Order: sequence, then C-alpha cells, then structure tokens
Amino acid sequence: MVSEQVKILLIDDDDVDAMVIRRALKRNDIRNEVIVAHDGIEAFDLLRGDHGCRPISGPVMILLDLNMPRMGGLQFLSELRQDRDLRTSIVFVLTTSDDQRDRDAAYDMQVAGYLVKSRAGQELQSQISLVENYLESVRFPVCAASYISNSSLAGDAQ
Repeated sequence: MVSEQVKILLIDDDDVDAMVIRRALKRNDIRNEVIVAHDGIEAFDLLRGDHGCRPISGPVMILLDLNMPRMGGLQFLSELRQDRDLRTSIVFVLTTSDDQRDRDAAYDMQVAGYLVKSRAGQELQSQISLVENYLESVRFPVCAASYISNSSLAGDAQ
C-alpha cells in the first residue's frame, strides 16, 4: 500500500510523549516506519543526511512538537519552509501549546493541522485517527532531496 511507504518523522523531546504517540499509532494499526528526533536540529540531520545520518528516503509526514530545546518547532518550521528540497514536507503540529499565537504562526507556515495533544485517552486516539485518514487519503510530494538521493544511489549501482 502506498500510504505505508510514507515515513513518519516524530519530532518531540519528551520520551514519554513520543512513546505514547508511537503506541497510539500502533493501536490504530498504522504500520508506517516511525523515526524519532528530539529537536529540530536532529530532525534536519535526519532529513538532510547531515552529520553521518542516512537521509530519510521517500515521502515523509512530520509530527512536530513546538516546545523543544536547541531548535523549537516554530524555528524548525521556518527553516523547513525556506529549504528548497524540504519545503513541501507535510507537517502536523502535535503539541501541548494551545496558545493562539503559536497556532497562527504554525498555520502561517502552511502546516496541515494543529493538534493539541494529551498524554492518553480518546482525544489522542481521535487525533491519531485523523493522521491515519490523512495517510490513507492524500498523495504526498516526494521531496527533491529524497529524489536526488535515490537517483544518485541508482546511478551508483550501474
């Protein structure tokens, strides 16, 4: 299934929140590969293949927390949208912040949705169901960086 080829990049510095979200994804039978980054800097290393990281190939859906050390979510979004190879990435903000200024700033940077997370319960399951429906219904762009990486790998094999 095409939707299973989409990788999920979960960017969240809270290991408990990341674990809860991964469990909720699994409970909804979402089988996509989940890659975790603890802040925006680590996420860019994974997306770009910097600092010895292998770049994430293929389409990616990003689940982004806002309040993180080193590079927070809004700073990450700003840099992501300025990156020629990554700017079309699909991003859902999944955060504890219900501040209108954060929501406005996130939507100004073209997020697909702004979800206020809770640690557990029906609300989180509903949010994960939304993500599942999105994965199954939407055709994702393939970012140029992934296309270039895959093309050059194919060329190396010849």
